[in-house]
Amino acid sequence: FWARLFDGPVAARALSGDLPGARALAMREIAAEPDLSGFVWLVGAGPGSVDLLTLRAQRVLQEADVIVHDALVPSEVVAMGRRDAERVFVGKRKGRHEATQAEIEALLVREAKAGRRVVRLKSGDPMIFGRAGEEMAALKAAGVAYEVVPGVTAALAAASSARVPLTLRRVASSLVFATGHDLDGRTLPDWGRLALSGATVAVYMGRTVAGLVAARLLEAGLAPDTPAIAVENAERADERVFAGPLRALAGLAERDDVDGPALILIGPSLAEADLADAIPFAEAAGAAAA
Repeated sequence: FWARLFDGPVAARALSGDLPGARALAMREIAAEPDLSGFVWLVGAGPGSVDLLTLRAQRVLQEADVIVHDALVPSEVVAMGRRDAERVFVGKRKGRHEATQAEIEALLVREAKAGRRVVRLKSGDPMIFGRAGEEMAALKAAGVAYEVVPGVTAALAAASSARVPLTLRRVASSLVFATGHDLDGRTLPDWGRLALSGATVAVYMGRTVAGLVAARLLEAGLAPDTPAIAVENAERADERVFAGPLRALAGLAERDDVDGPALILIGPSLAEADLADAIPFAEAAGAAAA
């Protein structure tokens, strides 16, 4: 009720100076039957920095009765929800799932059917490797209304934070988002063709398979000295940038001091970046700490 009152026709009339009209509309709102239908927002929380959250995401967090959030969403963002909202953790990390995807979808449907307004809070953007397609299908099948609120995806945050151009005139005119694993856990087979076409390739969830990614691209004919970088914890206080030629990328997977989410970028446009302070892929963990 209060959301409709302060963000609708009543507020518009009051702000325009029509106080009698605003009062009349407000009285009709009070007398109307309450809207008890549930609703779901699929919200992108961005890469982790609170000030990269969109204004729309902040608004719907304040309207939600339930906040269903992932492991990579910082606690500071989760805390931006309404104080009395219920918070449900459904985090997924490699080898550790708090809830299956089917259980998450059932939870969203159940809460919305109970008349609650639900925020499904995801790291980055929900439409990029965020399983939003499956959740939208489940909500549609159940007859639940929903909306998608976009967020800053990891590739854009990593590139901006590391000051790396993803596209560059006469060098790279296309950008490819790829994931480090397909449904069977294998390295995707088409990176070579995409990279050889001149695209900048952004590899999500690729740290543990960095060696396989490099090997596949080298086998496809990409030059061994093609620039590559990896950004761990992009746009957060503990962010680190690693860099080197493609032939050295395998060193990222061998490091035991990288445990945060890492986004890998590969392509010729990266040669224009200022990476003087970047850590070499194969540098010993002890040397990096020092």
